Amino acid sequence: MPKSAFSRKHEHFRELLAEARRGAGLTQVALAKKLGRPQSFVSKFERGERRLDVIEFLDVARALRVDPAQVIADLERR
Repeated sequence: MPKSAFSRKHEHFRELLAEARRGAGLTQVALAKKLGRPQSFVSKFERGERRLDVIEFLDVARALRVDPAQVIADLERR
């Protein structure tokens, strides 16, 4: 599989979302169901095969019950 071309900051962003998902006790399948998307959608953004736009990020944060501003603040601290 080709290595992601995204920045280190983007990698941290993906890690934060994956950690939040696991912290919420959700599988990729469960999160995808909450989002009304296929499991591959979650897998691809967690692996860096696709980026989330801001609306998708807000939807993911809502589904995970995390504050999007806190995710960004955590990203800035890394």
